[in-house]
Amino acid sequence: MGILSWIIIGALAGWLASKMMNTDQSMGALANIVVGIIGGVLGGFIMGFFNKSGVQGFSLYSLGVAFLGAIVLLAILKAISRK
Repeated sequence: MGILSWIIIGALAGWLASKMMNTDQSMGALANIVVGIIGGVLGGFIMGFFNKSGVQGFSLYSLGVAFLGAIVLLAILKAISRK
């Protein structure tokens, strides 16, 4: 998967996750992309525990995996920032 695909999937997953976690007001476009890309890596790691594949190309499944990872990442960041 090319860098442009990672950026597009990361932007979509990060934006959707920030909307769902109600952090969209405090995040910009670059932060959404970074959260989505890190979420893709984290989602792939999580899916590995269930013997499923991670992000593999530009597909709806990859977007879902990155979205799952971005949700987990934002939940962790919210828990840390509350303390």
